[in-house]
Amino acid sequence: MSTAGEDVSRETTKPVIGVRRLKEPMPSPIKTRIFTVANQKGGVGKTTSAVNIAAALAMGGLKVLVIDLDPQGNACTALGVDRDGEGMYEVFVEDAPLASIVHKVAGFPSLECAPANQELAGAEISMVNMVARESILKLALGDYLKEREARGDRLDYIIIDCPPSLGLLTVNALTAAEEVLVPIQCEYYSLEGISLLVSTLGKIQRALNPLVHISTILLTMFDSRTRLANDVANDVRAHFPRELIDIPIPRAVRISEAPSFRQTVMTYDASSPGAVAYMQVAREIALRGSTPHGSNETGAITA
Repeated sequence: MSTAGEDVSRETTKPVIGVRRLKEPMPSPIKTRIFTVANQKGGVGKTTSAVNIAAALAMGGLKVLVIDLDPQGNACTALGVDRDGEGMYEVFVEDAPLASIVHKVAGFPSLECAPANQELAGAEISMVNMVARESILKLALGDYLKEREARGDRLDYIIIDCPPSLGLLTVNALTAAEEVLVPIQCEYYSLEGISLLVSTLGKIQRALNPLVHISTILLTMFDSRTRLANDVANDVRAHFPRELIDIPIPRAVRISEAPSFRQTVMTYDASSPGAVAYMQVAREIALRGSTPHGSNETGAITA
């Protein structure tokens, strides 16, 4: 396990993007797996985890779509995707087909992004009076997946990055997905965040999507030198032994630097401790989903 302090370089020369396909490809899932990356607490590494896991899965030879539902658009920044023009606002408010706004991510042959354009910040207000407003994304995704499968181009993973709130955008994400990935920062308040999320998830299961469950928990910003980080990690291991992928993501400078160059850490510095950890996490996710009903066997938290 990597410890904090190993990745302290502050080199700021922009590296050249070079995506390397892994020598050992990751296994494909039985069907398209749709993950919502959520935690009601902000600053726990949701976007960082979403884009780096997506990039790692794509480097493993899998077809991945990132949907950026955070109006701040940080996932777009990390993936180098332009936020100008049409984006998820048009999907939610103007009934635009998802296919019309999806962008290829430069350098990745099998990674795509549906961007959060500038107008998305006002989408929730525009959606208030819409019929079935909680299911707009689910319906759009259903049409998009059917279209791709019809031409023999099935996606392996869809990763939805949510804002740190429980508004209509997050509710849409939880209604559209079967699996929830929860990044937990190794600090006390993050444990409170997952308690709130479990409560919210119970309401979503009862009213909108009985299949959604927490399948994956990830420890982020881990500093093994502190007692608090180790205590939080041990608490998560005790309470969520089946859902936890016990590969802590270290608190590392390279992970923080990468978005300023419009990159994920997977291309910014693929040999850094953070990139290595995210690659290991992505492979574990792929392995868990490669057997029949694999995602359910990891343990499903329901409320």
